[in-house]
Amino acid sequence: MSLLKGVRVLDLTNVLAGPFACYQLAQLGAEVIKVEVPGSGDLARQLGADPGLNARRMGASFLAQNAGKGSVTLNLKSETGRRLFRELVATADVVVENFRPGVMDRLGLGPSVLRGIRADLIYCAISGFGQDGPLRGNPAYDQIIQGLAGVMSVTGDAGSAPLRVGYPVADTMGGITAAFAIAAALFRRAQTGEGEVIDVSMLESTLVAMGWAVSNWLIAGQAPSPLGNENMTAAPSGTFRTGDGLLNIAANKQEQFVTLCGLIGRPELATDPRFAEREERKRRRAELNREIEAALDARPAAEWAPLLNRAGVPAGEVLSVPQALENPQVLARGLICDLPEAEGAGRPVKVVRAGFRLASGDPEPRTPPPALGADTARILAGLGYAEADVETFRRDGVI
Repeated sequence: MSLLKGVRVLDLTNVLAGPFACYQLAQLGAEVIKVEVPGSGDLARQLGADPGLNARRMGASFLAQNAGKGSVTLNLKSETGRRLFRELVATADVVVENFRPGVMDRLGLGPSVLRGIRADLIYCAISGFGQDGPLRGNPAYDQIIQGLAGVMSVTGDAGSAPLRVGYPVADTMGGITAAFAIAAALFRRAQTGEGEVIDVSMLESTLVAMGWAVSNWLIAGQAPSPLGNENMTAAPSGTFRTGDGLLNIAANKQEQFVTLCGLIGRPELATDPRFAEREERKRRRAELNREIEAALDARPAAEWAPLLNRAGVPAGEVLSVPQALENPQVLARGLICDLPEAEGAGRPVKVVRAGFRLASGDPEPRTPPPALGADTARILAGLGYAEADVETFRRDGVI
């Protein structure tokens, strides 16, 4: 049985953080209904690398995060649209939105109003900075958050930092955080009947995910610096040139270092006074890296990686995204899901599933991403509206 079967989620979110959160819930069996602006819908429908899909309001950015959901169009700026939304809320378990703080209140659809309709409702607001604080009203985009969180300051090396991480990590962390908080709130509600109001800050979610970069400053007073592909905690631990391709090696333990030296044909490095001790290796990492890279030049990365791993030295090739998706490990685990042709997209769709598996059945989207408003008539019929009512709503610009 799907873990969230029977849970209805109203997804008012746009672009990435919110849609990503609700995509995780959909894969776990929740009924997720996107509530979108008539005519345009989620902005992500117009985003992605395929202009043709963007023009059809089925952009790759939308397709990636919205499989398994339904789509209803409602004009929440109209009184009738707001009334219909309130009726939908009476049937829902969760509402997720990522408007700027205060927008839902101005629409008369804030958490206090909606929980007056359904007391056990779980209301989740995702924003750049949270619902209070001096920056609460600022617009928030992933790169803005990366800069403010210090992510860019530790990305790159001394010559290239600050750099943006190459994917929207702040949006993604905000979405993961929201999905986790919603699941926890659903668990408590099942036990106590209590609803919840969840306030997710992308800035805070990103800072929490930074791990040692934050804790070393808070606890040890050491400010992190950009080290590029090096690991601050150990050496040799980083990215190395080989005879063909780059190789990540994480010889963080003494025994791993000794084994590495033997495998590359340089056993004397393990007893060299410059490198024999952990702290000396860290201080002389540039010298050590040169010695190791000279030895690694004898083979390509594709040969070194299995050789080192078999001996207990963590190693892996540095791959492109297409190469990573074709990695035999990724294929064996079935991470990529092939969906039927999405209405409006004109082609089958490939998406990634959740990053975990379940003994009771792996999470996956059950349907392709929806065309804008594809489920409006069906959902309104479930609220008791006849076909003539739906046509009236459409004519009046409500849906």
